[in-house]
Amino acid sequence: MTAAPRPTACLALADGTVFYGRGFGATGTCEAELCFNTAMTGYQEIMTDPSYAGQVVTFTFPHIGNTGVTPEDDEAQDPIASGMVVKWDPTLPSNWRAAETLGEWLARRGRIAIGGVDTRRLTRAIRQQGAPHVALSHDPEGNFDIEALVAQARAFPGLVGRDLAKDVTCVQSYRWDEMRWAWPAGYLRREGDAPRVVAVDYGAKRNILRSLASAGCDVTVLPASATADDILAHDPEGLFLTNGPGDPAATGEYAVPMLQDVMRRKPDLPLFGICLGHQMLALALGAKTIKMNHGHHGANHPVKDLTTGKVEITSMNHGFTVDSQTLPKGVEETHVSLFDGSNCGIRVTDKPVFSVQYHPEASPGPMDSFYLFERFADAIRERSGAA
Repeated sequence: MTAAPRPTACLALADGTVFYGRGFGATGTCEAELCFNTAMTGYQEIMTDPSYAGQVVTFTFPHIGNTGVTPEDDEAQDPIASGMVVKWDPTLPSNWRAAETLGEWLARRGRIAIGGVDTRRLTRAIRQQGAPHVALSHDPEGNFDIEALVAQARAFPGLVGRDLAKDVTCVQSYRWDEMRWAWPAGYLRREGDAPRVVAVDYGAKRNILRSLASAGCDVTVLPASATADDILAHDPEGLFLTNGPGDPAATGEYAVPMLQDVMRRKPDLPLFGICLGHQMLALALGAKTIKMNHGHHGANHPVKDLTTGKVEITSMNHGFTVDSQTLPKGVEETHVSLFDGSNCGIRVTDKPVFSVQYHPEASPGPMDSFYLFERFADAIRERSGAA
């Protein structure tokens, strides 16, 4: 009788629970918060989304890796998520765009993965008990010090109170003109004159910047630490706040004063925020944010637009949310999650200032939410025309 193969990876939770499986990608150990994502596609985009800093992602869909990876689909220069957990081992890719396998890509980029895990059980545990702290280890020899791994998981500081935007933001400013991918040409460049938009990078996804360019904006990206003077020096006709990781209250220590200064000095400047950018705007307007039990991560989240009554199928990735009960006078809730009623959008009632919690650039609808970029561009043109 053949003995069962020895596990080559394990996932240790801070409560002492251990999941064994087969490792792929890089070897070694990492500590992080564990979340789950329900998307059926887009594993490469998820792993390279800067909003996943400090997290290991459990994929609830079992077929992960079957389309391989391609540089065109990276949302950032490198994977940001610390690791991944999947049900089945990745198969050889079957996709004409694939440049390499998922395992090769993860190994080359230094990210650890484990397959053969009961992701249904793991996901139920996260839902019931909240996002746990974990240690993920991959050793081809199968040697694991479980007591030490559990201790590492317990020592992980968590995301509350941590400003992770500073770790994933750009180092210096740059221009962006690449538009959304389109068949058969791929990524085209925006040409000609366009409204000037400054995008503050808290962990920007490339497809957000592409969406701004496709909506007709001339985009300049600035680091998260940019001051009001830095932003206004570019004489922007619109201000955009990107997605990003970590605790919004921690990032808000420097982002909120900057936003309040900009809004005071240019009160009619159109402003649009997504994800962490949404939370930064809410904090700047006087609201509060709170940590969620297990967050929203997936590409199938129904959101209701309260201004039109329409429901959008959206992509989400956040572990904190704006407390709608704390929205001040003059700021109204525009979108809510139909899963749990949490806030998904706000707007200032008398100014072209708005934001959403979800990711309209990810387009799982596939075009349900792109109107938000067009609304922002239209607000800029209307203001410019009236000036």
